Amino acid sequence: MATTVNIQVEESPIIALQGFLKGVLESETLGGVLVPVHHFGKGLPMPTLITDPKQLSGADPLSPAFPVNSAKLVSRLSRGQSGERIAAVMRPCEIRAFVELVKLNQGSLEDIIIVGVDCMGAFDNTGYANFQEGRDPFEATLAFHSGGPGEGMDIAPACRACEHPAPQNADIVVGVAGADLGKSIPVMAASARGEALLNGMGLAEGNANGRDKALEAMIETRTANRDAMIEQTKAVTGTLTDLSEYLASCVNCYNCRVACPVCYCKECVFNTDVFEHKPWQYMGWAKRKGSLKMPTDTIFYHLTRMAHMGLSCVGCGQCSNACPNGIPVMELFRTVSARTQESFGYEPGRSLDEPPPMSVFKEDEFQETVSHMV
Repeated sequence: MATTVNIQVEESPIIALQGFLKGVLESETLGGVLVPVHHFGKGLPMPTLITDPKQLSGADPLSPAFPVNSAKLVSRLSRGQSGERIAAVMRPCEIRAFVELVKLNQGSLEDIIIVGVDCMGAFDNTGYANFQEGRDPFEATLAFHSGGPGEGMDIAPACRACEHPAPQNADIVVGVAGADLGKSIPVMAASARGEALLNGMGLAEGNANGRDKALEAMIETRTANRDAMIEQTKAVTGTLTDLSEYLASCVNCYNCRVACPVCYCKECVFNTDVFEHKPWQYMGWAKRKGSLKMPTDTIFYHLTRMAHMGLSCVGCGQCSNACPNGIPVMELFRTVSARTQESFGYEPGRSLDEPPPMSVFKEDEFQETVSHMV
């Protein structure tokens, strides 16, 4: 049976988790911990690689802020040999994205111990700033988790529609769901490496009573939200005209691409001279129709993005979070990726042993399509 321990909460759950991470960092097998940290009295907690346990005083693994998906950061830390292992504290969607990157040879699990935290959701950047305004960041975190995590709060649309609140493929799981965070926090080993690490910390044996029921209720609600979101998005993007209107405010900043954890190309085609059009081309297109909306290639850019990362989209919502004009691109990408993933029977981040569909050939795949072509 996997090890489950309880972290006793004496002052606050944040301080208790900081103490736990200090114990993790003091393990002889680890050289650092990647965890969200408040570096200033306000603002967003940012992923921070900590090697000195004293620096953990600003760590906040429970913060309802999600400024960046750390999958790409863990990818950078795991490519090549650093000589030391790192514990990475990650949300479920971050873990799923990192698993996809590992399968695409963009990272490695060899020297990474994943500490997954049940995700109660998070605000987008603007929402978090409004929520935190006027109070200490740790106070804001505790307010979010009091009386039921995030209950009645307007968390990001991606979180409201995320049916994966529990970490998959983690080594250690912090069981926030269903826990009374004022008393104790259950922590479970989810791999042999996690088991070895927990057993060496001398923590009291515990349990995660109530977690499964809490997760089940969250998944039911979020799945319903997801399905409603997809239907609403389909209704307003069903034609090319509708899609053009949906993306009308796009300024080709490419922030959504930069923020996406599974967009990993070293050079994007949209940053090459392929899309550096000549003045006479613009004039020709404008004369053909009488006018030309600029910047051009907006629709083509988003269609290319959808084709590129649809199978690996984990629905983290960072694309919408990064959009300067508030375009609900997450809803669009999730709507397209849901259908694509269903067609291939593929769930990104589910298993390291499940290759990305476009990387393998299956002779009996899509026979209903092939039969119409023969």
